[in-house]
Amino acid sequence: MPCIGGFLTPANPNGQPITIAQAQEAVEKYIAGLGYSNLEVDEVMEFTQNFYAIVKESDTGIGAMELLVDKYSGVVGPEYGPNMMWNAKYGMHRAGVAPCCSWGSAASGTMTVTPDEALAIAQRWLDTYRPGTSVESHADAFYGYYTVHTMKDGKVNGMLSVHGATGQVWYHNWHGDFIQMIGEES
Repeated sequence: MPCIGGFLTPANPNGQPITIAQAQEAVEKYIAGLGYSNLEVDEVMEFTQNFYAIVKESDTGIGAMELLVDKYSGVVGPEYGPNMMWNAKYGMHRAGVAPCCSWGSAASGTMTVTPDEALAIAQRWLDTYRPGTSVESHADAFYGYYTVHTMKDGKVNGMLSVHGATGQVWYHNWHGDFIQMIGEES
């Protein structure tokens, strides 16, 4: 077994990428292992570089975490960026854990930016840095930030996150090209 990120993981012996259904199954197993009874997979997206999943709290509907799945090994782990740095409840800088290192004061989790404001902030950022790209019609709320799908020619082509207190934007540049999605909007 190869060692990936310090964990022993089963290799994919046929050298082919896993399917989006297998990625969803891997995410379901991962969240079951966390011990929370109220987490569920909301959506899984396939990109050229990885699979991406949103996990929500079933009782609140609020996004709990964003996860990445390796396309060949099926290894699941926390998405880097806002999920780790701004997530006030499930991230590595949640309140009381490492408040000194939070980008944009995620430790408080206070959301003064509304979902509509997050969409407007995201669109202004896209107009400046990704002309011709637009935001989807809703923002997924997490504890401390929002994640928004971006669109080009009427199709999903990526995502970015907006901090819920400062309005900072963090573009997710690690996914590659969008392929398909199952879940919330498929």
